Amino acid sequence: MNLLDIKDPQFLKDLSVKELNELSSDIRSFLIDEISKTGGHLASNLGVVELTIAIHKVFNSPIDRIVFDVGHQSYVHKILTGRAKDFSSLRQFNGLSGYQKVDESVHDHWEAGHSSTAISAISGFEVLRSEKNENYKNIAVVGDGSLNSGLSFEALNFLGHSKLKPIIILNDNDQSISKNVGRLNKILNKMRSSKFYAMAKKSRRRLPKFIYNLKVRTANMIRGFANNITIFDELGFSYYGPIDGHDMKTLLKFLEIAKNKNKPVVLHVVTTKGKGYKPAEEDQSGLWHGVGPFNKDTGLPIQKKEDNQASWSNIVSDYMMHYAKKHDDFKIIVPAMILGSGLSDFEETYPDKLIDVGICESFSVCFSAALSKDLQVFLPIYSSFLQRAYDQVVHDLTRQNLKIVMGIDRAGVVGGDGDTHQGIYDIAFLKHIPNIEIVQPSNAVEAWQLFDYAFHHAKHSIAIRYSRNSTKIYMNENYEPILKPLWKTYLNDGQYNLIAYGDNFVRMQKYIEENQLKINLYNALFIKPMDLDTLNLIIKSQLPTFVLEDVTKISGLGSSILEYLSDTDQSLKVKILALPDVFIEHGSQKEIYKKYQLDEESIIQTILQS
Repeated sequence: MNLLDIKDPQFLKDLSVKELNELSSDIRSFLIDEISKTGGHLASNLGVVELTIAIHKVFNSPIDRIVFDVGHQSYVHKILTGRAKDFSSLRQFNGLSGYQKVDESVHDHWEAGHSSTAISAISGFEVLRSEKNENYKNIAVVGDGSLNSGLSFEALNFLGHSKLKPIIILNDNDQSISKNVGRLNKILNKMRSSKFYAMAKKSRRRLPKFIYNLKVRTANMIRGFANNITIFDELGFSYYGPIDGHDMKTLLKFLEIAKNKNKPVVLHVVTTKGKGYKPAEEDQSGLWHGVGPFNKDTGLPIQKKEDNQASWSNIVSDYMMHYAKKHDDFKIIVPAMILGSGLSDFEETYPDKLIDVGICESFSVCFSAALSKDLQVFLPIYSSFLQRAYDQVVHDLTRQNLKIVMGIDRAGVVGGDGDTHQGIYDIAFLKHIPNIEIVQPSNAVEAWQLFDYAFHHAKHSIAIRYSRNSTKIYMNENYEPILKPLWKTYLNDGQYNLIAYGDNFVRMQKYIEENQLKINLYNALFIKPMDLDTLNLIIKSQLPTFVLEDVTKISGLGSSILEYLSDTDQSLKVKILALPDVFIEHGSQKEIYKKYQLDEESIIQTILQS
């Protein structure tokens, strides 16, 4: 069928199982075609095609509320709710979001981008439904990786003893981005490999329908007596499964059972991530979780890496390989992002020096703080994910003046993932906490210098920021050590001062040099504490001074400079060039910079017109 003609899911009510399976094939082909052009979350969406179709056939969206945890696996939901025609703009500026968005469709009731919020959200929806005595269903589709999070357990604990009737669909593909970890994963593995599940899959292929149905009913009846009570039963849920998430008949049957149950339900559905596209289906590392544009015939990325360039994550990983070789008392703690943090090679080389704690950011900080009593600890964590561990940074880490090195990955404007992933708040929420330093390199050498400083000279915990971009691979192991807060000065006989750091310093240095502009440039490697010697020289110059940051204008480096001027009764004309007090939408870095006048041309125009 023509997916572009779909307006809402009501048409599914009239389709046979055979037609639903044909629709599944059409949607898989569509997803591969479209995501190969725009990039996006391919593997997870290919894994939930039949499941999402079955949910929309059994339930009545938008009256029934369907919440996809994280939201990245909602592409099929978007297609079935009339948005296939917009997929050419997926994750593009002013285009279709890669997640559920309440202002995009009446079928989207909750927004996310981080994991493990869906069960808590439908808990709230269930209370609202119950108090108004309304008759609709609240359904959360949650990946097995998301169940590791404390937020999911808190919601399960609440719902299990309530009189509410939510439906939690556990989409179990044995992966979050890459392989899951922890005891819960082992429990799910055991359930996944249970005799009943193996029997059900085998019997469906070999037995006549009436005998198969009898065996399934019997197995369900005796499950509780066969020493197979699950963690979900113990928490107070009616548990069904595991069932094959690609068998439409079975899905429809068990969704109907869940729909008519008068207590909380967990339906355990086993799916194959990447199903229908061989490169994604065979991927165990997470490469196909989120992809850029690719050649769908070969599976190769269309955009090739520039020569002599590496991602910041890989630059940091190279340093960690170097450091681990020399230090036995060293551990890396990773909250589920081994591949994204560029640490796959490190894990293979030093498996005993890396611990993956799963999607548990709060735990990762508290755990790292305790380890730091006797070990040197590196904690790589995305800027937007560190938000989830704020209390642990304050209460458990810095308050006790324990020292770890945090790698704040994806710092600054990140692009297509949008407002939930923009790394623009970490300076603001870290800067005012005692016993922590914040720095950002602008090239690979500075990165190594700052990591050396962090491990050997810093007296407190330190956050080393780096973006999702690439930088030149240039290494000189004879680099000078950094021993104290440092800003680098590039005087140009200018009539203006421009202070920047990280990638923003690099792009402005290039633009100023290419256009032969008379602007003094300062590379502020240390955001907290500041290099007061250099700052005092800038103040002494009395030249109009501009501070460029791709973070929130509130409480960034520019704010610190203004606070210092106030504290020391000095004056200087300072203008902060940064992001406004709004949530920043999805779009390329260049498009976001242009919209908020942070592109090179707009910055120089602002400076020269001052």
